[in-house]
Amino acid sequence: MYTEIMKYICPLLPKLPGIYMFKGSDMSVLYVGKAANLQERVRSYFSAYSKDWRIKSLLDEHQTIDHIVTHTDHEALVLEAHMIQQYKPKYNKMLKEGQPFIYIMCTQDVLPVLKIVRNKQKKGIYFGPFMHRQQARKTVYFLSNTFKLNVCNKKIANGCLQYHIGICAGSCRPDFDVDHYRIRIELALHALKDERKEFCSYIQDQIKQCINNLQFERAQHLHAYLQDTDAIFDTMKHHRSYMQQAQSVAHVQSKHQSTDYLQTAQDLQTLLGFDHPIRTIDCFDISHFQSRSIVGSCIRFTDGKPDKNNFRRFAIRSINKQNDYAALQEIVQRRYKDPTNIPDLILIDGGIGQLNAIRTLFPDAPLAALAKREETVFCAAHPGGIKLDPHQPAAKTILALRDYAHHFAITYHRLKQHTM
Repeated sequence: MYTEIMKYICPLLPKLPGIYMFKGSDMSVLYVGKAANLQERVRSYFSAYSKDWRIKSLLDEHQTIDHIVTHTDHEALVLEAHMIQQYKPKYNKMLKEGQPFIYIMCTQDVLPVLKIVRNKQKKGIYFGPFMHRQQARKTVYFLSNTFKLNVCNKKIANGCLQYHIGICAGSCRPDFDVDHYRIRIELALHALKDERKEFCSYIQDQIKQCINNLQFERAQHLHAYLQDTDAIFDTMKHHRSYMQQAQSVAHVQSKHQSTDYLQTAQDLQTLLGFDHPIRTIDCFDISHFQSRSIVGSCIRFTDGKPDKNNFRRFAIRSINKQNDYAALQEIVQRRYKDPTNIPDLILIDGGIGQLNAIRTLFPDAPLAALAKREETVFCAAHPGGIKLDPHQPAAKTILALRDYAHHFAITYHRLKQHTM
């Protein structure tokens, strides 16, 4: 039976890199995998039906197969890990229970240090994720050597052997200059954040303070970093090319979505009953932790691509406890102080209540809301809601936007938590 099914299913898949998702009858994700050739990889499952009881169980339970094409194998690897973390498929035992990403963490101890970690359990500042430990290790090695950040747990009056050969920062010595070390950590953080302007400004301010305090040797060391700015940031640019932020893959779309967005724009118009094609979309989301640290986000996509110059993050000012309606009203009002900036569609993460809260402020705006649990869209043409078909390009676009905005808000929320 599966041999016959394979003849019809596999040719529909492209011979391109990407991820594939086996889904159940309720459209739940059962398994996510990556492939350099989607058609051949999925074909291999049907060929192994009678040879592996796990594959047999997966194929017996699945109802359909979906896929997302990526540009490279590496992008597929990142997207696979992201999707597994998001959906936690029952058949992805190995990655589901682990943390596929690697992060660089700056601790918030009295003596901060750079570490490589696999999760975000402790308070600190995180960078990444990296897909491979070696990539993160090379970055930490470069920063630690450049800014002399290697510390040891020894206490030796004249310093350890590593100190004398220029590796240890000198934390083993009783005269260790903690303040100067913290300045160098700050420089490393600016380099990790790709903040060249802030990097130079910070050094110049510190040099002035050193001169005022007659700390000429420290000023000279800092001036050397200023002279090496280009070399430092060029090297970091090379390391940063291996860093794959989770949100950078969240917007990856299937081939038919990205290559013909004009059709999708018309499909969205039809789906929502608008009188114009939908080419620019803003999506809003609210994030909080136990009713604290409430933040909001707004992302904009134009012709199916992220318009990051029009991304916005909001720290909620008007309330200090959970009230999603009031929080949404605040960020939407702040976003559209200039009414000429309103896009073809304003998509709210929420249900009919959130939609009505915004409609009282902007009654003529092109509004829609997406309820998470039922994947139902509410808008003027569908006041009772319309359930999305996840196989349709227009529906996939709406769901991808919602997930992207949610991740963008969560990232900002976590950043604020780490800096509190």
